[in-house]
Amino acid sequence: MIDIHCDENDDPNSRFLEVLNALVMEKDYGTYTTASHTSSFGSVENSYANKMLGLFKESQINFISCPTENAHLQGRGDTYPKRRGLTRVKELLNNGNNVAFAQDSIADYWYPLGNGNMMNILDNGIHLAHYTHIDEINMAFDLITYNGANIMRVNDEYGIEAGKPANFIVLDAKDAYEAIRERAEVLASIRHGEYLFKREPIKNEIEIDFLKQK
Repeated sequence: MIDIHCDENDDPNSRFLEVLNALVMEKDYGTYTTASHTSSFGSVENSYANKMLGLFKESQINFISCPTENAHLQGRGDTYPKRRGLTRVKELLNNGNNVAFAQDSIADYWYPLGNGNMMNILDNGIHLAHYTHIDEINMAFDLITYNGANIMRVNDEYGIEAGKPANFIVLDAKDAYEAIRERAEVLASIRHGEYLFKREPIKNEIEIDFLKQK
């Protein structure tokens, strides 16, 4: 598998992604290849983007966007309007390409606020990418779960199914939408069937009866 960090800049004339895609098309290696960051693809003209989307669809190359790092680093030379710094997440997903969110900096020079909390990454990513239609929100967890597993080619071992490794987290929410909307806390993390940690849900000392208040 190949992971190339390229075009992590605001230059609409940067063409490393185009070169990478041409090489993987030549070798028919797109599904094994991931282009990470590709921030400049968010700055290119639509005519060029549409041409490249057709080629990405043919190559089936994967993409990783790091929302917090990309938003932190890119657009710093802009006055207004300021660019968001992300690649074209929605367009790539609609194009049929596999896209995942990630964080590649933990409190370092590139991003001093990283802590590995993927719920925070998802929250930032869907806002910056305008991936906030109700249907998109309900599918958004794929960006930090199954899509990443596809990139790593571990789907045979990934997921909540009998016979697969018991690796998962428990969120304090009743469904995916509420977990994203409420920025749900992680209540437990299980690795190979053993707790890495667990905590009790937060409880209010005074419960508010909204019906009574009316």
